[in-house]
Amino acid sequence: MKKLEAIIRPEVFGAVRDGLAQEGIAGLSVSEIAGCGRQLGRTGLFRGNTYEIEFLPKLKLEMIVDDEKVDPIVKVLLRDAATGKVGDGKIFIYPVEQAIRIRTKEVGSIAVE
Repeated sequence: MKKLEAIIRPEVFGAVRDGLAQEGIAGLSVSEIAGCGRQLGRTGLFRGNTYEIEFLPKLKLEMIVDDEKVDPIVKVLLRDAATGKVGDGKIFIYPVEQAIRIRTKEVGSIAVE
């Protein structure tokens, strides 16, 4: 099993979610986060005063999946989350030793289905 974390722009989430659903991915955690990187933030204007927005809103998607689902998910993310601009995000893939469903005590891949 693997854990996939993807940091994406909020405006592409609909397309990413649809693409994941087409691949049969139903389990997904989404967190609203803020971050900075090469995108460097932007300048805002409020009541005539300019200010710097250093941390831009992003979404963090987290999924635990069987190894064979990793490549299709990565393809969906690369296709649907890309705008071609700096700040499109990142994908991280980690090994998962074990998963246990608390309610039924199921262990392994069956626990994340």
